[in-house]
Amino acid sequence: MSLVLIIIGVGVLGILLALWVKRRNERLKLERHSITPDALHELLTSKQGVLLLDVRQPLDLLADSQIIPGTTRIPPKEVLQNPSLIPRDRDAVVYCTCPGDETSRRVLNRALAMQLSRIKLLKGGLAAWKAKGYPVVPYTESFHLDTRT
Repeated sequence: MSLVLIIIGVGVLGILLALWVKRRNERLKLERHSITPDALHELLTSKQGVLLLDVRQPLDLLADSQIIPGTTRIPPKEVLQNPSLIPRDRDAVVYCTCPGDETSRRVLNRALAMQLSRIKLLKGGLAAWKAKGYPVVPYTESFHLDTRT
């Protein structure tokens, strides 16, 4: 009986260790591919030619129709289906307004899976950018309210 408990205990510890390693690796990957609002602002003012992509869901864009100046809006559905919309030869930063940067993370992970390594997500998204007092402009283009992801 005690041998069975030891085997079960070792198995549970193994699973917990595997989950911890996976979570740690995800966190490290996210840190490598994230940028703070201050660092992004510095990049933009230095005119280094970074491509900004607003990947908010349509309803989120409707609720807050401001964007960072110079941003290209790409519906998340399109970029997830076709990551080649993100250029290989240029640095890109994606942002959204989701809690935990959920949409940006999905786009980032899809792009990284396609070996598009010059991509980062804006930590805290548009809200963090605005909280720092950095400029935003109204988004005036029309867009489709397809809420399916």
